[in-house]
Parts: sequence; structure tokens; C-alpha cells
Amino acid sequence: MYFVYLLECKDGSLYTGITTDVDRRFVDHKNGVGGSYTRSKGVKKVVYTEKHPDRSSASKREAEIKSWCREKKFNLFQ
Repeated sequence: MYFVYLLECKDGSLYTGITTDVDRRFVDHKNGVGGSYTRSKGVKKVVYTEKHPDRSSASKREAEIKSWCREKKFNLFQ
């Protein structure tokens, strides 16, 4: 099982990623080992998750969400 997730960063921006364990990945991001974007921006919270049966479908969904404008991303969880 894979998850697509969105994090809210301390500057109000959103980060989209995939993982098999959202809680562990969030801790990675908070500790500065989750990627350069979140390391520079800092993370506040997980704002959205969705389940996918495999890595391929999660990766495709991640790419789709990353292509969206900010407003459309916010509409996922507001």
C-alpha cells in the first residue's frame, strides 16, 4: 500500500510526495531528511493523504497533483 500525501510547509506552501508510511515520512521531513524542499521550508502538518494499491498508481497521482495550481491542491482538503 502506498500513499500520496500533501504537507503544509511553514511558509504556507504545499509539498506533495509518496510513501508507504505517512507518519514516518512526516518525521523524516521534520528532521530535515525528507528532501531539500521541505528542509529549506520546514513542515507544519500533513494536510491530505490518499491510498493507492501500488507505487505506480501513487507516482502517477503524485505527478498529476504536482501539475495542479495551488488553489486546486487546497481544494483537495478544504
